[in-house]
Amino acid sequence: MTSDTVKLLSAHGIRVSLQRIAVMSFLMNNHDHPTAEMIYKGLHTMFPTLSRSTIYQALELFCEKGAAKKILLGDGEMRFDANIGKHGHFRCVKCDTIMDFNFPEDTTLPVPKGNFRILNQHLVYQGICPSCARD
Repeated sequence: MTSDTVKLLSAHGIRVSLQRIAVMSFLMNNHDHPTAEMIYKGLHTMFPTLSRSTIYQALELFCEKGAAKKILLGDGEMRFDANIGKHGHFRCVKCDTIMDFNFPEDTTLPVPKGNFRILNQHLVYQGICPSCARD
């Protein structure tokens, strides 16, 4: 996976470093849309010198360069997603799981009328996932 991560970072014009490889690899391998703190806790044992600040800076750079995206799901907690393709998210209000779902590429999400400059757009549903609905 490291070579895939290096290729991805390079393709987005991001200078490759051990820390950036670790953060992006974690993001690519954890589809639960982690927070910066979750990434820190997940990497701290393997990389004890990796600081929270380095993780935040790497995530900001990834988002700025289009290698990842920020996801704000309504609870004020910033999540990150390595899947930059067009997709939506479903958050279960019972188990707090966040899942991706796809919709047709030609789907156009509504935008406000007027002279708005859209910087980010994502679709989020909240409800009860099938697993929790069975309980």
